[in-house]
Amino acid sequence: MYYGYGRAFGYGMDPMYFLVILMAILCMVASYRVSSVYKKYARIRSMCGMTGAQAAMEILRRNGITDVTVCHVRGELTDHYDPRNKVVNLSDATFDSTSVAAIGVAAHECGHVMQHHFGYAPLSFRTALLPAANIGSKAGIPLLILGMLLGFSPLISIGIVVFSLAVLFQLVTLPVEFDASHRALVMLEEYGILGHEEVADSRKVLTAAAMTYVASAASAVVQLLRLVMLNNRRR
Repeated sequence: MYYGYGRAFGYGMDPMYFLVILMAILCMVASYRVSSVYKKYARIRSMCGMTGAQAAMEILRRNGITDVTVCHVRGELTDHYDPRNKVVNLSDATFDSTSVAAIGVAAHECGHVMQHHFGYAPLSFRTALLPAANIGSKAGIPLLILGMLLGFSPLISIGIVVFSLAVLFQLVTLPVEFDASHRALVMLEEYGILGHEEVADSRKVLTAAAMTYVASAASAVVQLLRLVMLNNRRR
């Protein structure tokens, strides 16, 4: 008798479950990788002697941007640009450090400033999608589980749709992050903040960081596909 691949595999174990686990492992590896690469290049002092904060302010000055401030936030690799308040937030490991890693990360956040300043469409879309994505990441799975417990298919479908907003946010984040890194590396070399070899080192740091977004997006897509398959199997 034919039971279907999904049911026959592992005595009813969904094969997509293993792919979800694989994606989770990939995310952990990517996270470890960015931490390892950052620590390596955090030990290499830049020739210019600028701190991450000074490099960020220099980039903003070179572009004539006066309405964005550079602030210090607690934590390690918690750097981010807040487009609503126009603040470049640099972490403990970046703000006062003169390493090529710190300057690369600071420049990356300034890359987001440039995106915001020039109306980069993917960033605008991601910013607009953020509230819905937050709801999707928090409510999508609970709604789906509740729908399954109650045997109420419409609620399951709503949960999947809501969760898909969070997945869409992850996907839109990819071009935003890659573009910000590209802008950062161009500005660092063009403005003479880092030398050619130092820019190459910074590129390694930013590429490792970008891979965490790729891993997260891939994991989210796999999880969404698994939920859709489980829902279709119930019908």
